[in-house]
Amino acid sequence: MPGPYRKPLRAAFFRRQQPSGQQDRKGRSGGGKAQKMLYPTLEEYRLTAELKLNLEQLHVIFAKCCDVVHRDFYLGQVLKVGIIYIDGLADKKLVEDTLVRTLQQGSPQLARELADRSRDVTTVMEKIMPMTDVAVVDNMASLVKHLLEGDTVLLLEGYNKALALSTRSWEHRAIEEPVAESVVRGPRESFIESLRANTALIRRRLKTPSLKMETICLGRYTMTNVVITYLEDLVDPMVLREVRRRLERIQIDGILESAYIEELIEDNPSSPFPQIDHTERPDKVVAALLEGRVGILVDNTPFALIVPTLFIQFIQSCEDYYERYYLSSFLRLARFAALNIALLLPAAYVAVSTFHQEMLPTNLLIRLASQREGIPFPAVIEALIMELSFELLREAGVRLPRQVGQAVSIVGALVIGEAAVSAGLVSPAMVIVVALTGISSFALPSFAMAITLRLLRFIILILAGTLGFYGIMLGLLVILVHLNTLRSFGVPYLAPVTPWNFSDFKDVLVRTPRWAMNSRPSQIGYRDPVRQGAGLKPTPPASSNPRPGEGKS
Repeated sequence: MPGPYRKPLRAAFFRRQQPSGQQDRKGRSGGGKAQKMLYPTLEEYRLTAELKLNLEQLHVIFAKCCDVVHRDFYLGQVLKVGIIYIDGLADKKLVEDTLVRTLQQGSPQLARELADRSRDVTTVMEKIMPMTDVAVVDNMASLVKHLLEGDTVLLLEGYNKALALSTRSWEHRAIEEPVAESVVRGPRESFIESLRANTALIRRRLKTPSLKMETICLGRYTMTNVVITYLEDLVDPMVLREVRRRLERIQIDGILESAYIEELIEDNPSSPFPQIDHTERPDKVVAALLEGRVGILVDNTPFALIVPTLFIQFIQSCEDYYERYYLSSFLRLARFAALNIALLLPAAYVAVSTFHQEMLPTNLLIRLASQREGIPFPAVIEALIMELSFELLREAGVRLPRQVGQAVSIVGALVIGEAAVSAGLVSPAMVIVVALTGISSFALPSFAMAITLRLLRFIILILAGTLGFYGIMLGLLVILVHLNTLRSFGVPYLAPVTPWNFSDFKDVLVRTPRWAMNSRPSQIGYRDPVRQGAGLKPTPPASSNPRPGEGKS
């Protein structure tokens, strides 16, 4: 073919273009779309009908890549073909036993028929292709993308198109029990690092064609596949459009975990509160989809994102919906109490012992005063020392190997606490307060919300040490005003408390019985608000009805 398509690709051909509005190190600006591949100019380079030239181009692209496997041979001793795949991403046994053997066993007559250049590449698919998942590619960009995703590419002499055969198979861990969101009763399956396995876990639970899954590729170098999943009959079109827009505007070198996307698409990145929920449980994602939310699955990570997100979601647990409603309601109220203890208990102790001693009973005040006699630090400094020590012990327990991490954190807390009290650096009451605060923070089902409370606890503690209860109330007022201004993809963060909705309040402080939860959240699932029929409350049979087999004698 005439023109530049007959020239082998050179190194200069693969110089990465800079996105619009950016400059390289020498100050030169470059153009391009928001998302381009590692080699943007490959999109403009078409395949040729010469097999040798196409293979030379691939050799230039994958130079110094020892895991790229290439082999060319003759189909029926007439038509020359070439296959190329990446070892470790493609199923080598499938390629050798199915694809290569089928091609080598092709008859010479069939090979001569396929050698007719007037035929289209689809003829090859109809005549000899042993696989069902086959894509036709006509440019180098698509070909390289398929190779990097684990497909095997088949090139034929005389055809300016290639076939990408789905042979993706790489090592991944088995589906196991969730680690960060374990429950006593409920499904024991969690997401893994394989995107296709994660989509299958959702598809198994939602057997409906209304479940849609859209794929978008993010990251110039990682080329990470991201799946947007939703129920077409329930999702808010404006929310779905906003999710697509925020994802498509991402320009980044790589996406290694869903947290990368979370920070780039949330409404208020300056807020310490998490505005996007993440989970490793497929049942939690399915429950969110049934309410009209959108799920975002990212390849190479077991954590999925759920939008829009409300504050109450971080207090709820999956187990709330698998246990009896009165037990779930009690546990949820206990979590609300734990939230307030984790945020306010050290600050309240400091405020009372420093500014408002008259609020304590006389006997308790005398006992606390005797404990604090000889303590060289004010109460606020004492609390800060103990809180920082506890945070360091907790972080050390996370970073150490699992076999010794828990033991070190527990033994370290006991030893340091006892030694600090014996040395007269802190009072026994402060050790109790810090221990209760740490236990309460562990009671929250969301690790993201627990970290936020750990951060705000220090701020409230400093305000209490300087202004007493007035400082605590001032800090709480600022937090409540901030929460009231937050939005998650346009949905108020504190819904259904503000704006108030009595129907949605049945799943906030407590969980009402299953037969009473007839409607979806009004702020999210308004397209189809009714989720179940009326009159589902079970009732015992009438006592006047005789049992089967019983009758008058």
